[in-house]
Formats: sequence, C-alpha cells, structure tokens
Amino acid sequence: MKFPTYSAIAAVAVFGLGMTANAQQMSLALDGQEASITVPKAAVSMDLSAIDKTADPCTDFYAYACGNWRKDHPIPADKVRYGRFDELQERNVYTVYALLKDAAASPKNPLQTKYGNFFAACMNDDLAETLGAKPIQPVLAKIDGWNDKKQLAKLVGTLEDVYGTSLFYGFGSQQDQKDSSKQIPGLFQGGISLPDRDYYLQDDERMVTLRKQYVEHVTKMFVLAGDSPEKAATEAQAVLKIETALAQASMPRVELRDPAKRYHPQPITELQGYTPNFQWSDYFTAIKTPVTNLNVGTPDFFKGFNEQIASSSTDDLKSYMRWHVIHSSAGALSKAFDQENFRFFAQTLQGQKEQAPRWKRCTQQTDAALGEAVGADWVAKYFTPEAKKNMQELVHQLEAALGEDIKNLDWMSATTKQEALKKLSAFRDKIGYPEVWRDYSKLEVKRDDRLGNLQRVDIFTDRRDLNKIGKPVNEKEWGMTPPTVNAYYSPAMNDINFPAGILQPPFYDLKIDPAVNYGAIGVVIGHEMTHGFDDQGSKFDPQGNVRSWWTDADKAEFDKRTQCEVDEYGSFEPVPGTKLNGKLTLGENTADNGGLQVAYMAMQKELDKLGPDSRKPIDGYTPEQRFYLGYAQVWCENTRDEAARVRAKTDPHSPGRFRTNGGVQNQANFAKAFSCKQGQPMAPVNACRVW
Repeated sequence: MKFPTYSAIAAVAVFGLGMTANAQQMSLALDGQEASITVPKAAVSMDLSAIDKTADPCTDFYAYACGNWRKDHPIPADKVRYGRFDELQERNVYTVYALLKDAAASPKNPLQTKYGNFFAACMNDDLAETLGAKPIQPVLAKIDGWNDKKQLAKLVGTLEDVYGTSLFYGFGSQQDQKDSSKQIPGLFQGGISLPDRDYYLQDDERMVTLRKQYVEHVTKMFVLAGDSPEKAATEAQAVLKIETALAQASMPRVELRDPAKRYHPQPITELQGYTPNFQWSDYFTAIKTPVTNLNVGTPDFFKGFNEQIASSSTDDLKSYMRWHVIHSSAGALSKAFDQENFRFFAQTLQGQKEQAPRWKRCTQQTDAALGEAVGADWVAKYFTPEAKKNMQELVHQLEAALGEDIKNLDWMSATTKQEALKKLSAFRDKIGYPEVWRDYSKLEVKRDDRLGNLQRVDIFTDRRDLNKIGKPVNEKEWGMTPPTVNAYYSPAMNDINFPAGILQPPFYDLKIDPAVNYGAIGVVIGHEMTHGFDDQGSKFDPQGNVRSWWTDADKAEFDKRTQCEVDEYGSFEPVPGTKLNGKLTLGENTADNGGLQVAYMAMQKELDKLGPDSRKPIDGYTPEQRFYLGYAQVWCENTRDEAARVRAKTDPHSPGRFRTNGGVQNQANFAKAFSCKQGQPMAPVNACRVW
C-alpha cells in the first residue's frame, strides 16, 4: 500500500504529453476491437477567445477570464468535469495511446512487448466476455473455503500475497516521521467503498438515498457473480453494515492532515493487545514480511476493526471480502460487470453520462501499471533537453523569489526566517522524469490475461513496497509517471516534482511571452514550493522530519493567518447548499496564494532583466494582466453538480472558480493591474496573506 505523502496541484493525477502529428483520425484494431479515434486539438497557453469582456474582472475575475471558454466547452458525456487540464489530458492520453498501439502491434524490445501486451490484454473485450466471472472464481473460492475467524489474518495475508487483493486496511512502507532516512512498516485505515466516511454516517436525504442505491448496486454485482437474488440482497446488507462500522471507526479527512495524529509507533505486541481477534503474526508471515515494530496510523480504526471481527458472522465477513474482490475486479471482467460498476460509481455518484471508451481507460491503466516503462519511451520522443533546461532555470528563479519573500515577511521573526530559509535551501528539484528507471523485469504480463495482469501488477507493486522496509530511502524515486499532467511536493522528502507531462501548453510554452508562463507554470512551481510551508509542510524540517522550527509567537501568527484562509474558502459554495471545507482545502489554498505571490515577484525580476520592451502590452493587456490571465485560464472548467458535491467532501483542492477568485482577491498586485477599487469583490478590505 502507498501512503499519501505528496500534495498535488490538481484534483486528480492525469496523463499528458505533447503531440505534433498532423493526422486527424487513427484506426484501432487490436484483438478484434476496432475504433476510429479523432486526434484532440493541442491546447493553447493564452486564449483570448475565452475571455468574456461583458464580465467585470474586479467583480468576478474567473467569469472574465473563463466566461466564454465555459460557454464554448460543455462537459463531454464521458466526463464529470472538463477543463483546461482535461484539454491537455485528452491530447496526452491520445499520444500515450499511440505509443501503446505501436508496441502492441510491433514491439521493438522486451519492455515494449511487456507494456504492449498489457495494453492489448486490456483491450480484449471479446475474451473478457467469453470468460465472464471465471477470472475471479479462484479468489472467491479461497474466501468461500474459509470458516474459522482465528484464520482470518492468514487468509487476508494470503489473498494479498497470491492475488494482490487488499482487504479491510492498508499496510506498507512509510518514512519515519522522526527519522525520514528510515523506512518503517505502517498500518492505515481503509476498507470502505464509498468516497468518504460521511457517505455512511450522514443522514440527510441525499446520503440516505445514495446508501440505498449502493446496496442495490452491490446486490446486482453479487447476482452477476452467480449468487441468487435473495442471497445477494442479504450479502449487500452485510457489506453496508461492516463498511459503516469501519467508516465510524475511521479518522475524518481533516484530522488526517495532522502528521501527529497519524503517527503512533509501537511494538506489534501493543497492536495485538487491542486487536486480539486478528492474529497479526499470521498476516505478516503470509505476506513474507517480518515485523516487530510499526506505526499504527489510526489506532481507533483497528479497535473498530477488531470489534467487527467479533460481532460479525463468518458469512457476513465472507460477503464483505467477496464484495471487495468483485468490486476491485469489475472493470477487467465482462461487460455486465463493467457497466454496472460504471452505472453506480460514475453515473449515480458523479453524474457521468457515458463511460469513456476502452482505449482511453486502457491507456490510463497501462500508464498506471507500467508508467516508467512507457514514460521512458515517451520522454525520448516528446520531452526535449531544452524544455528541461528552461524549466530548471524557472525553478531556480522561483526559489530565489520565495527566499526573498521570506526575508521580507513583516510578521515573522528573524529566528524563524532563518529556519525557513534553511528548509528552502534544502529543497530537491526533480524535473521531467526519474534519473533511474524502474525495473519491471520481474513482472510477468500475458496478452490473454486481463485480470491476471492487474493482479500481478498489484503483487509486484506490493512486494516492491514491502521490500523497502528497513532499507534507506531512495531519494531519486518518483511518485508520478513522466506523462502525468500534475506536480507534487513531498514533505518527508522535501522535494518538488514536475513530471514532463505538465511542461507544455497551457502551463508552459517556449513560444509565449514570459508573463503568461509565469502566471501558469510559474505559479505551479511556486505552489509546490509553498507546500513546504503550508499547515502540513510547515511541521517538517529540512530533512523531512516532523519537528517544530517555529517560535511560539510566529506559530500563533501563522495559525491566525491561515485561519483567515479557512474562513475565506469555507464561505464558497460550488453547488447551492454545499460549501467547501476550508480546513480540508487549507494546504492547497495556501499554496495557490503563495505561488501567485512568488511567481509575480519572479516575473518582475525577469522583465527587469529583459528590458523596457518586455513591458509593452500584448493584445491590449499589460504583462501584469497577462500574468493573472495566464493563471486563471489554467483553471477554466465545467463540473457536474454531483461531482462537485463529491469533491467538496473529498478533494483538498478548491474548484477552479475559487482557486482563481480566492487567490487573486488576496493579491494587492492584482487589484493594481486591473484598477480595482478597494471594497470590490476582487479587492476586499481584509485580504488574507500568509506567504
């Protein structure tokens, strides 16, 4: 299991790469599947046609910068959200697909054979239809043959080791909060299927209805797996009962943001003491991982887990385990499983109208499974040394600007500033792709085994993770694949990471004026750097250890200033009746605001260096205005109401409208650029300022 150690700038990690082909159609023909695919258009960095000049930038800058774009770009049927990220993603998914298609048809080396076969197996709907539920029968039979609660831990471990199936909780390696050079074993809560614990616990009309629909869905999936309707209905109720109990025992998302609340190192004997119904030594033996001490991230969850083992019948526990096998495998089984899974989790929960075509899903799945194999070929074809060199220079400029910003803060003491600058100077910059590519030689892939490939990938990934325990941290490892349109900061590594996939329009364009680039990729860089100093990152020192480096007075002032952002963003409503959680989104909001501040400073230095001509208006906009337009247009988007409600509960990122307006209304330089008067919505009297 992977623990969440980085903070990404986008709601989800998506796939991306540039494309220069002129073709407008490409035919797909793999193992009986045929389709004609339209090549997506390339994204642009500054879209003048997106601007709605009937809107007042000082009243609603997002409406001004993105108004026409939103009118002209309705949400496609196969999406729940469509924005500038997705414009790039569509282009990128296509070009990754082009590499996979070529590898599946005529591979040039063993690694291409491997990822080509994985993609081809994923595309083979005919074989999946013929097999039906047969691929999951071995693991279901293993569960059906279990009848002794004392052997539950052994069964859970065996299913993880043999089939890559994780049940009830997450276990894996993590960096020690007190010594980040060490990798220790860690246990973490898990085991639920709905998006968040609130979906099980809240009793408003919408949640009650969704739980009823969830039970209906689980019942249908059990029937598809071969159970009678009567047995399936009983099993579905058991699943809801157990998952509700696990949700009740789970720590809320906001509390999980506090490193101290998820750090409870202890000997295994202590864990065994409050979970007597689960024999941990049997589990660790089954997964071939000896453990004597570990971090139990969420002790209360495991106490609740222990109670469920005692209070649930073996039949109910079987139903729960069988459900998680069926659910996790649904997309790799026959059409009936795949469509029913889509119907509830995409249509009902998020409002998606149609399922994405399989070639897109298989492209994303292959990138997730063998991303550094595919990524190595993609980097060689699409990411130039010039782009990497320019990005490195931009990162250095932003680091210098953040250093200057820290020195000039009027609310922080010299003592804390010195510590902050030490942390900044210790940042590791990772750009484009890994220095050392992942070795997939031990991963077996078969062209005729769609689900088996997924299971073997899970086993490979799990074993690779478990083998890290007790070994030094690999500081060169990446948490995203090269084609990913995203970026992240890791507090335990104290590094900032920019995959090659995001280093293209609308984020980064070698042909556009500096102001637009600084407003787009410049803010991305500043955003990730600021994560090192947000409400979570500020608790980690330069070496990635959780240690306070603040004076008491400075910490109190920091908390006061971040509370301003909590209150500001907590007042925003993405959907009528649904407000953002200002505490859940605090880290990302702080990073957006800090990123805007330091990117603007870096832009001004660059314009000074380039001379007076660089300050001339372009298309009627000054560099300062183009900077903020470049930022805002990255976040142009449309989102379905159902998806917006899910994101409000689960996503630490604010929606695009509020990332834009919430950020610029705290920037005095924005008000100056657009001649906004104090008191207007985008120039409030009491603006928030942390970094």
